[in-house]
Formats: sequence, structure tokens, C-alpha cells
Amino acid sequence: MPALRAAVGPVGTVVGLDHTPQMLAKAQEKGNGGLVLADAGRLPFADGSVDAVFAAGLVMHLPDPVDGLRELARVTRAGGRLVLFHPTGRAALAARHGRVLRPDEPLAEGPLTAAAARAGWRLVRYDDGPDRFLALADRS
Repeated sequence: MPALRAAVGPVGTVVGLDHTPQMLAKAQEKGNGGLVLADAGRLPFADGSVDAVFAAGLVMHLPDPVDGLRELARVTRAGGRLVLFHPTGRAALAARHGRVLRPDEPLAEGPLTAAAARAGWRLVRYDDGPDRFLALADRS
């Protein structure tokens, strides 16, 4: 979270959220404050109350990606930004887990673009390289 805190500057606020106490405990050990135990499908924030969402490794864990992206859009102001990130590209991650990528997976470019649009986002960048996955979307 230090990089996120640097990005928001001295007056910005960064909140870390996870639905498992174990992950929050790990973040706390690293000196991260502003941690919230919550479900990404029911965020404890008011409509339009955040400027940006940084979601690391989230989409593949959502029961319904469109509903999950819609909830992220609900809390993000119009014109706000969504950053979907994973420190490994999809192909490398699939290989590590012994599976083959399919074109219909939620993080494949076509399905992600469509799901984002249905949820109120406009995908503006898609980068699925060997060393990271990064997708940027703007709140419509």
C-alpha cells in the first residue's frame, strides 16, 4: 500500500479491503492501516464515494464478474478509475496451475470488455503480458 499512498498524495486516503481476516492480518503485519473486513460484493461505502479502485487478483474470485464490477462502479464517482491488477500474466498463472487459457474466461479481453461495459465501466487499457496483468477502466 505504500505505492498507493504515494499516488494519492498527502490528502488522499487508501483503504485496504479483504473478506478474510487472515489477509488483513498479513497487511497489518506490514504496517498497513485503514483496513476493512468486507465482501467485495457488498462494499461498505456510499455511492460515488471513491475516486479509484485498485483490485488485485479480485475478478477471478467473484461469483459473478458483472455483479462484482457493478458494485465497484457503484462506489466509484463518475469519471473515476478502476485498476485490475495481478503480478503474473494470465498465461503464466494458468501454466502454474496446470490449465490452459480459454477465450471465454472473465479476464480474457473480450469477456472483460463486455462485462465492464455492462457494469458501468469503459475499458481503456488491457495489458496481459508474461509478468503482469493490468486492465484500466473509466467509470461511465
